[in-house]
Amino acid sequence: MKNYPAIGIRPIVDSRRLGIRDALEGKVREMAQSAKKLIEENVFYADGTPVRVVIFSGSIAGGEEAARCEAQFAAEHVTATLSVTPSWCYPLETIDMNPLTIKAIWGFNGTERPGAVYLASAMAAHNQMRRPCFSIYGRDVQDMEEQEIPKDVQEKILRFARCAVAAGEMQNKSYVGFGAVSMGIMGSFLDPAFYAQYLGMRSEWVDMTEILRRMDLGIYDQEEYKEALTWVYANCKEGCDPNPDERAHSRGQKDEEWEFVVKMTMIIRDIMLGNEKLAGMGFAEEALGRNGLFGGFQGQRMWTDYKPNADFTEAILNSSFDWNGKRQPLVFATENDNLNGLSMLFGNLLTGKASGFSDVRCYWSPEAVKRVTGWEPEGKAAEGFIHLINSGSTCLDASGKAKDEAGKGVMKPWWEMKEEDIKACLDATDWCPAELCQFRGGGYSSHFKTDAEMPLTMVRVNLVDGLGPVMQIAEGWSIVLPEDVHHKIDIRTDRTWPTTWFVPRTNGKKAFRDVYSVMANWGANHGAFIHGHVGADLITLSSMLRIPVTMHNVDEEKIFRPHVWASFGTNDLEAADREACRAFGPLYR
Repeated sequence: MKNYPAIGIRPIVDSRRLGIRDALEGKVREMAQSAKKLIEENVFYADGTPVRVVIFSGSIAGGEEAARCEAQFAAEHVTATLSVTPSWCYPLETIDMNPLTIKAIWGFNGTERPGAVYLASAMAAHNQMRRPCFSIYGRDVQDMEEQEIPKDVQEKILRFARCAVAAGEMQNKSYVGFGAVSMGIMGSFLDPAFYAQYLGMRSEWVDMTEILRRMDLGIYDQEEYKEALTWVYANCKEGCDPNPDERAHSRGQKDEEWEFVVKMTMIIRDIMLGNEKLAGMGFAEEALGRNGLFGGFQGQRMWTDYKPNADFTEAILNSSFDWNGKRQPLVFATENDNLNGLSMLFGNLLTGKASGFSDVRCYWSPEAVKRVTGWEPEGKAAEGFIHLINSGSTCLDASGKAKDEAGKGVMKPWWEMKEEDIKACLDATDWCPAELCQFRGGGYSSHFKTDAEMPLTMVRVNLVDGLGPVMQIAEGWSIVLPEDVHHKIDIRTDRTWPTTWFVPRTNGKKAFRDVYSVMANWGANHGAFIHGHVGADLITLSSMLRIPVTMHNVDEEKIFRPHVWASFGTNDLEAADREACRAFGPLYR
């Protein structure tokens, strides 16, 4: 079900008549329209649709009009509000009192009718009444007749809007977990209280045997299956078979595995999203789906000791295209690691791009690289790098083969993918038969290397007893190693899996003292990576959800959190963030 969360704009004015309110109505309407235009032109839902912005039909000068605004916004599914004002108003009578909306106020920096004075007074009210609110205030004084939104104000409005919409898109959706805990990985444990209280989401459990039931009973679109299999044989070339001849599967077995994983991909998609065609086949319940926003698959070991692994399924669902062409990535976590899936989801919702899933496998020091390969790392690799690799689940977009206008390798919002981008990603990927000691049931793993230097942000959500959820962020770059160096160290792990060589941006301090320190402080065996340096957005989104960020390398001037966070300290911002999140608690509790 699609029910887009809207951003509501609340024009606020001074209630006094006889020349005061009357003189402000035009200006406040102008501010509201400018903010609406800015957001609609620059912020998108994860499916590529421009964000819906609703302006209250009147102006708010007191409690009666505030209540009318609240009623209008409730009917419009407004989940975040941006109040705008050019003047002093009456804060307690005009602020957004809804405890569930995410709030910001833009106070015009002018001296004629000082919106900044209202902004400061309104923030004090929000803070005292347990209603966290983001404060947006331009650095430079403007004249009242100026219509341009200053650049620094634009940046804050857009960051607020991107993150508030991401939070809104999670509301009342589901994480769909196929199976249970994989190989003792705690990130696979699905905590329904966390999802309900922090994200406003449901938790759904589906036994992996449901996939077999639908296969056996033919509960999938038969025509689409034929088209998908034809596309796979035309576009998904097989790679090296790592198994010795005496253990390798026959050609007939491999063909059966291709058929199986294509059906599995369609079935898992249908379970998560629904498929109206199933109703026409007599399967009305199955046609509804689970209202899934993202999901994960246990796989190992019970499933993969018996049936083909889900590497193909995970890689294709996470990519920005399949046999139907370009489409919104469906975030799907390996080993049912829902916490890493959530990290991927944040990136997808904020950018519209596919997110990568990897083991944070090991740190390669310059000394170790030289000892093993004879090459002395240089450039961005000079301090060493982190090997990101997993068993074929990473989105194909991470090959870096899509090109921007300058011809550089990138990962694009899915709606910007071109046919040549899709073909390049497919051509860069081969599909290796599963190594049968690990995956006795067979299957295929995507195999490629990230062949572009791209800005990336690595992110991970962890649950810590006594603390709750926390987020780690590391901005950096993918790097491209000399081919012989890449080959020598890549095959030490698994030559059938996709690899990204990642270098975080270091600053000589604490967890980012050097590349080794980033690896040593990472909180789990998995990490997600997002194209671009989006750490500032992740920090803002985390504060909205009351998830403290315990490790990051984002420049301090880019950090944008609710105004009240400063009351918890301005010297150690990580400690202040942690204490503020603890004090206010989950957004939906």
